[in-house]
Amino acid sequence: MNESTAPKGTAFSLANFVSYADGCVVSKTLLKKKIGNLTLFAFDTGQGLSEQHSAPFDAVVQILDGSAEITIREETQIVQSGEMLVMPADIPHALQAKERFKMLLTMIRSH
Repeated sequence: MNESTAPKGTAFSLANFVSYADGCVVSKTLLKKKIGNLTLFAFDTGQGLSEQHSAPFDAVVQILDGSAEITIREETQIVQSGEMLVMPADIPHALQAKERFKMLLTMIRSH
């Protein structure tokens, strides 16, 4: 199991640690442990995780750059840079990039 791609013991910029790529969603796992993961994402305009899906654990999305359109159940909201949102476990959700955005996804397993 890859434990970390993040520098340890040194401060770094989350937003600068992952780069945008035209027409793509880029992800970079910062930390992967049995109890959870920290993953950076960079979504190009028009990209997303548009198919409604759910996860067995709460997931925290922190927007680092731009803004994301996030739908939970059937309620859509815009989450801006500097804001975070908790996506509840077992509830369908989707993310869409109306503009480029970067986010940190934190998943902590409860069992």
